[in-house]
Amino acid sequence: MGIHLTVVRHAETEWNRERRYQGATDTPLSETGRAQAEAAARVLAAEALDAVWSSPLRRARETAEAIARPRGLAVHPHPGFSEMGFGVWEGLTGDQVRERYPEAYRCWRETPTAAAWPGAEPLAAVRDRTLAGLEDLRERHDGQRVCLVTHGIIARVLILEALGLPVDRLWSVHVSFSGVSELEFRDDWTAVHRMNTLVHLDGAPAAVRGIAG
Repeated sequence: MGIHLTVVRHAETEWNRERRYQGATDTPLSETGRAQAEAAARVLAAEALDAVWSSPLRRARETAEAIARPRGLAVHPHPGFSEMGFGVWEGLTGDQVRERYPEAYRCWRETPTAAAWPGAEPLAAVRDRTLAGLEDLRERHDGQRVCLVTHGIIARVLILEALGLPVDRLWSVHVSFSGVSELEFRDDWTAVHRMNTLVHLDGAPAAVRGIAG
């Protein structure tokens, strides 16, 4: 048997719009993010789900609650799927990080497993806890369909694992706010059925689609 996993990145926050590193900082969804979460819930409404899990961080929990609420399901938080801690970068914009930590930023973009800066969680450690969380879900929900709402780095790790690619390929995968991916993990094989789909935002106002006006 195995697990059929619908992975959803949390919807937008104000820090996302301002292009600030969030990491372990517990930011809520923005008004736009709440609309994105409701849109994701509508597109997933017709899909069978046995459980909804989430990162414990508020932006992921709020997105997960929008998906779980119409089904009468509880949201189960799991620390293994919390976002990577970015240490002293949290709260800074990408431009500020490039200016203050140029070598660490270059390494993060080119060889992310080798990157290090004050307070940052090593990417290898993030991968280890993410995959430990995946094994936990597989034990709890063998043969079931589960929705997991998590973060950009964590979603990339899971997709790369399903593709059989090393975590150094982190930037080969793009994950949008409220993007939906569908992964299947079995003992003898894995499959990616869809990746970062945003059909639920078709026809939405530009702001909800994450397009600046």
